[in-house]
Amino acid sequence: MPQKKLMLLGGIRYLLPVIEAAHKQGYYVITADYLPDNIAHKYSDEYCNVSIVDKDAVLREARRLKIDGIMSFACDPGVVSASYVQNRMGLPSFGPFESIEILQNKDKFRAFLSKNNFNVPQAKSFDSVEAAMKEIDCYPWPVIVKPTDSAGSKGVTKVTKPDDLKPALEHAMAHSISGHIIVEEFIDKQGCSSDTDSMSVDGKLVFTSFCAQRFDPEAKNPYTPAAYSWPSTFTNEQEEYLRSEIQRLITLLGLKTVVYNIEVRVSSNGKPYIMELTPRGGGNRLCEMLHYATGVDLITPITRVMVGDPILTPINQEPYKGHWAEIILHADEGGFFNRLDISNSLPAEIIEEDLWVKIGDHVDSFEGANNAIGTLVLRFHTAEDLEYAITHQREWLKVIVR
Repeated sequence: MPQKKLMLLGGIRYLLPVIEAAHKQGYYVITADYLPDNIAHKYSDEYCNVSIVDKDAVLREARRLKIDGIMSFACDPGVVSASYVQNRMGLPSFGPFESIEILQNKDKFRAFLSKNNFNVPQAKSFDSVEAAMKEIDCYPWPVIVKPTDSAGSKGVTKVTKPDDLKPALEHAMAHSISGHIIVEEFIDKQGCSSDTDSMSVDGKLVFTSFCAQRFDPEAKNPYTPAAYSWPSTFTNEQEEYLRSEIQRLITLLGLKTVVYNIEVRVSSNGKPYIMELTPRGGGNRLCEMLHYATGVDLITPITRVMVGDPILTPINQEPYKGHWAEIILHADEGGFFNRLDISNSLPAEIIEEDLWVKIGDHVDSFEGANNAIGTLVLRFHTAEDLEYAITHQREWLKVIVR
């Protein structure tokens, strides 16, 4: 049998466990983007220089390389191109290309949710700052302004008064690939929002996770996730409602075997919302964290499915084995990295410390997920210890920058 070829769009470090899993299955891995120095290319079998947002260029390369499967794991810009290639080449797919386009465009997604009677915030998209400013008197303040097609919280701003709207619109437009932005009702949340991964097999949701997504109010961008913890702050009833609505959404869109990154929240009045659902593993090592916390591996099965091989071990919903947190290491200010200080007062077991910089490397302030400098994986004995450590992080953790 010829060795199967899997193309992965992007070159970021979050692809490394996918490359490792694919190699363990005996697959030939091709990584593709226009940045040959990206870290993932050092671990794949072949590098393909192509813009992952140019779906026709990706299709030409995929045909030339005679791939057996393609996905964009933890890399949002490549999801549409991956789906396009899947459907045009008859490869294993996430589902209909039209459905993926809906999921990957915030404006289309909000319209689809509204049409199908999901809970959805009031929102409107624009193709220019000027057009958005003309409706300044119509917005339900406060609002969230963001690009319709970016990930990693890049270009996102909460705006509380009209005087601050224009710079927020310009900031969002600067981070939009397509030149479209969205102004959306800000949903004040109850507890923590959730941003973590789940999986369907043949359209059936077989593994669903909810977490507590945490933010650093002192970061340059306070809307970039700075930590995650499991279990979530939702009630069992809220999780069951959200699980049912996620399944309904998957069914309506005709999705198949997919690992999803899903963001949900419960508003202050108790109403649950699906904010984002995208057919890719999340960044920030979320699938790896779920493997730690539950023992369930989502990466190996999706890697197999994407090249047409069967899943070898059934995927079951498993409980969390304790209380877990992932800290996204970041600097408060730009400069040159000096050291990471972790106090012995931390009431947790450090399962993994993954630092991506060395002494003297330049680091940026935390404006987006791409400014992270590493992660900490922590296991706590109690929920109280976890909550204290997360909310008093600067007491035990310091990133020293010179």
